[in-house]
Amino acid sequence: MGQISRRDFLKRTGVTVAGLTVASMAGVDLKPVRAQVTRIKLEVRKGKQVPSVCPYCAVGCGMIITESGGKIINIEGNPDSPVNLGSLCPKGAAAYQMVDNAERQTKVLYRAPYRDKWEEKPLDWAMQRVAEKVKETRDKYFIDTADGKTVNMNPAIASLGGSTMENEWNYIHQKLMRSIGVVYMENQARI
Repeated sequence: MGQISRRDFLKRTGVTVAGLTVASMAGVDLKPVRAQVTRIKLEVRKGKQVPSVCPYCAVGCGMIITESGGKIINIEGNPDSPVNLGSLCPKGAAAYQMVDNAERQTKVLYRAPYRDKWEEKPLDWAMQRVAEKVKETRDKYFIDTADGKTVNMNPAIASLGGSTMENEWNYIHQKLMRSIGVVYMENQARI
């Protein structure tokens, strides 16, 4: 298929929009769609609305989380937020899936070395395992001096921070990494 020019793209888009408009006027029934939207809005009005912040990036877009009976029933942009004025990016708009998603992993899975099966482990076990591995790696590869100078570094551990962390967390995270000698630190927001 060849390259499409900007002019051809606009022509085709115009024809598509015109065709959809004519089709909707020609008897396509939109009542079921309107009924579904109304039902959702009524359910949302029944619940308690709580302002929150989107967890995906450090922009800090405002969200309104609607809860009913101890369960989240809706998440949408907060029009009172000066950051996003009620709009959300695609990830923020899909934030409800973090709460209500049958495919979301909710248990710690561990695959031992040279094994082909994953096994469920308790969260406390996983946290302890990570701490043990960090300590083991730090003790094994820590360099306190090089060429007669104090360096206190550990080249065997790297840290990649996430863009969802705010400045305060990044500061504390960096302090922790520096305290165990990590020199390779990066943040996903810069990459």
